[in-house]
Amino acid sequence: MSSELPTLSASEFVRALQRVGFHPLPGRGKGSHIVLHHGQSGRILTVPSHGDLRRGTLRALIRQAGLSVEEFRALL
Repeated sequence: MSSELPTLSASEFVRALQRVGFHPLPGRGKGSHIVLHHGQSGRILTVPSHGDLRRGTLRALIRQAGLSVEEFRALL
């Protein structure tokens, strides 16, 4: 199934999004979250960083990043 999402940790997810221009905002993540910002689009994502991301959370974050599942899978 092409839309199947892999199990990813928050750091693996962040590394993939950095390939399309997202960068962590220092001092913005509180506790167990990482805040990412995309300079051109202005999008801001808050990624929970405690264990693996659940598939529903991962799918929602991909949508918030403005990507399709297929586009995201190509970044891995």
